[in-house]
Amino acid sequence: MTKTPDAQAPSPDEAAASENAPSQDTAANATANSDAGDTAAGRAAAGADKPEGAHRRAVTAGTAPAIDRNRRPLPGGAGRAAGGGTAASPSGGLLQSADRRGILMGLLTAGAAVVVGSVIGDRGQGGTTQDVAPTGNTVNATIKVQGMRFVPDKVDVTPGDRLVITLDNTADQVHDLVLATGETTGRVAAGAKGRLEVDTVPGPIEGWCSIAGHRAQGMVFHVTAGGAAAGSHQHGGGQSKQTGSGKDAVPDYSAHLPAGFKAFDATLPPAPSSPDGGPMTHRHTFTVKEQVMQVGAGVTQRRMTFNGQVPGPVLRGKVGDTFEITLVNDGTMSHSLDFHAGITPPDQAMRSINPGESLVYTFKAQHSGIWLYHCSTSPMSLHLASGMHGAVIIDPPGLPAVDREYVIVASEVYLGPEGGEPNTDKIAAKTPDLMTFNGVAFQYHQQPLKAKVGERVRFWVMAAGPSLPTSFHAVGLQFDQVFFEGAWTLGGPSRIGAAWSGGSQALGLQPAQGGFVECVASEPGHYVFVTHSFADMEKGAHGVLEVSA
Repeated sequence: MTKTPDAQAPSPDEAAASENAPSQDTAANATANSDAGDTAAGRAAAGADKPEGAHRRAVTAGTAPAIDRNRRPLPGGAGRAAGGGTAASPSGGLLQSADRRGILMGLLTAGAAVVVGSVIGDRGQGGTTQDVAPTGNTVNATIKVQGMRFVPDKVDVTPGDRLVITLDNTADQVHDLVLATGETTGRVAAGAKGRLEVDTVPGPIEGWCSIAGHRAQGMVFHVTAGGAAAGSHQHGGGQSKQTGSGKDAVPDYSAHLPAGFKAFDATLPPAPSSPDGGPMTHRHTFTVKEQVMQVGAGVTQRRMTFNGQVPGPVLRGKVGDTFEITLVNDGTMSHSLDFHAGITPPDQAMRSINPGESLVYTFKAQHSGIWLYHCSTSPMSLHLASGMHGAVIIDPPGLPAVDREYVIVASEVYLGPEGGEPNTDKIAAKTPDLMTFNGVAFQYHQQPLKAKVGERVRFWVMAAGPSLPTSFHAVGLQFDQVFFEGAWTLGGPSRIGAAWSGGSQALGLQPAQGGFVECVASEPGHYVFVTHSFADMEKGAHGVLEVSA
């Protein structure tokens, strides 16, 4: 870092924030040889507004700093302040356009959700509130990113100095730096640079990366004043603790889903076939969106999604088929894909891509089963818990047709503030508030799945986690066919409907495991399907199979 006399006081940038936000897409299963991608018409403008009004609401939401002081773009592709426009990727393309992508979407992260609260609370804790006389000196500091760390992770100044920090994002995904006094670099693409300035440093200041989960993984920064740090935010090992759970949403397990809510369509269509009956190619587009969605129990959360739905599109094919998936990152941070159904080197296919970028992921289905796919960008536990998971079903050879097929993806929800990002402390502790089938707790209790007496029903079940198992059970029914992790463990294609003494009561799955079970109801009734881990069942992992005559 260098310390030089000031030449002149910088002029402030105008702060602005976009209020465009995408509408929620209707959840739908993707079909073969179709484009299940984003639709531009799905984005509705929130309406024109005055800049000061837009900025005020952005500050309230935590998506723009309360103070927007003197942040200037660096030449050659530097990131501008989050409230001020765009940040460039190394190739010169825009990382994100506030008026096109809706900067309000997704910026309410585990760190950013509390930026405004931190600005208010941390000024008294992280520095001083009294006036500090300018010293006339400028401290210039450049910090890089290594893994989930700022390097160096502190800079020492004298109170009253002017501080200019350049963030050189040497990592492989988007990062930013936010100070407790409100200044921010804005989102900075991998390989790009961003800058922030503090006119007059009041004293020790804490900083962090506001991308969801990054602060909890150790991306914290300290502005020390004469060697003194803002001690109220220091934690062992460089970790910075997330805001307390007192601000987290509280689930109401008896709450009804809102009027007009439509449950995720669990119906599973048959695998498509090529005209000649041979292997075929399935082409789909997965568009990353970050949006507020229902999670059940009277709570909404900001979810990370593929095509605006949780779980993501359900893909289905046969052994020998090829899948060509185009991933489009329309979010506000780096994302990626990992298909367990494919055997492929992860180096390129599973790499993280910046907002505005895309990649094509191609794999050949070589083995049957129900396979997990998910975002593999760090921290993976957060991205999965936020909704970035789905299933690929590859039919085993000889799989018989049944009357009805349903797909159930079990996952956990760790509540943060209402409408906000998940609580990363809960994710690390594996203490979910909700357990869901297909992304929303209790949804199939209020909107049951259907069957008729004598129909054979097949449930494909996947444990998406990110961390806890599931034990799928149907109250009042028994399973006479069980397929687990690629093989029949009970029954088989030649024994459908055969009489024998064996049966199954539950399909136990660890995270990323899956299979299917089959059952036949001989009488009308309401058959409850659950995870037989009852503490988890009571948090939302149950539904109803309504059987009519």
